[in-house]
Amino acid sequence: MNMAAQQIAAVEAFEQDVLSGLSATQKTLPCKYLYDKAGSRIFEQICDLDDYYLTRTEAQIFAEQLEDIAVRLGENVVLIEPGAGNCEKAEPLLQQMDAPSSYMPMDISPEILLAARERIQHKLPGLDVVPAVGDFTSAFIWQHLPDTSERKVVFFPGSTIGNFTPDSASELLDLFAARLRPGDGLLLGADLVKDSIVLERAYHDSEHVTEAFNKNLLHRINRELDGSFNVDSFAHRAFYHSRRQRVEMHLVSLEEQSVDICGHTFRFDEGETIHTENSHKYTLSGLEALLNSAGFTPRQHWTDNKQHYAIFYAEIE
Repeated sequence: MNMAAQQIAAVEAFEQDVLSGLSATQKTLPCKYLYDKAGSRIFEQICDLDDYYLTRTEAQIFAEQLEDIAVRLGENVVLIEPGAGNCEKAEPLLQQMDAPSSYMPMDISPEILLAARERIQHKLPGLDVVPAVGDFTSAFIWQHLPDTSERKVVFFPGSTIGNFTPDSASELLDLFAARLRPGDGLLLGADLVKDSIVLERAYHDSEHVTEAFNKNLLHRINRELDGSFNVDSFAHRAFYHSRRQRVEMHLVSLEEQSVDICGHTFRFDEGETIHTENSHKYTLSGLEALLNSAGFTPRQHWTDNKQHYAIFYAEIE
C-alpha cells in the first residue's frame, strides 16, 4: 500500500474509532489520536516543561548510556520504531549504532514521517529509511517489515507502553514478538511508580500546556470529521489512580450539551467525561514480568539515580 492509500485508511480508522469510543457508556477517545501534527507540536512543548520529568529523564539516561546501549544492540541491525513521531529519539541512537542496516519508523501522521525521513537521510545518507503510515497496534502495518535475515530490534521509548492497560500491553508485546526471531531484541522505555504529587504535576502542568494538548483532540475531530465540539465547554482533568498504578487524563463536560460528528449526535451530561489517555507506571519487577510473559528475556536495564524511569533491553530466546 502506498503512502496516499495508507493516509486514506488512517482517516477512515480515525472516524470509526471516534464514533465507537463516544458511543460507549464511558466515552473514550484513543490516545494515539492526540498526536496529529498540531498535537505533536504541543507535546514537544510539554517535553520542555519543568513539571514533565519523563522525557528529560529518559533523555538523560540515553545520553549517559548511549554507547553501552548501542553495543548491546549490535551491528547491522534493522531498527523498528512503533509510534515514532518526529523520530528525534531514534536519531542519536542510529548515529551511535554500528552500521545499522535500516530504520523503519511507524506513525499515523504521514507528514511527520516524511519530514523525519528527509532529515535523517540527510544526516545519515547511507541509511535506508522506510516509513510506514498506520496504527502500530494493528498486525497489518507489520506486514511492511523488510524481509531480511538481519537482526531486528524494536525501539519503543517514551513510556508509550504506559498508555496501554496491562492486558493490552501484554498483547502488544505479543504482537512485537510474533514478528521477531530468536536473537531479535526490544529496547523499551517505561515510567516507574513514584510519588503521586510528582506524577499529577507532570500531567496537569502549571502552564496548562497539557490542557491544550488534550483539547487539541477535540479541535482535530472538528477539523477532520466535521465535528461541532465547543472546546471551551470542556475542561482538562488528570489524576493518579494508585490502585491501578496509572495517571488518567479526561475531558470534562462543563454543561449539558450535544455534539454532532459525521451525522451522529452525542449527548453529554454536565460533569460527564471523555477518557483520553492512561499512563501506567511500573515497578522494575513488574516490567520484567511483562517482558517475560511475551517471550522476551531481559538482558539489561538502565535507570536514573532517582529510579524515576527505566530503559530495558530484552531479547527473544
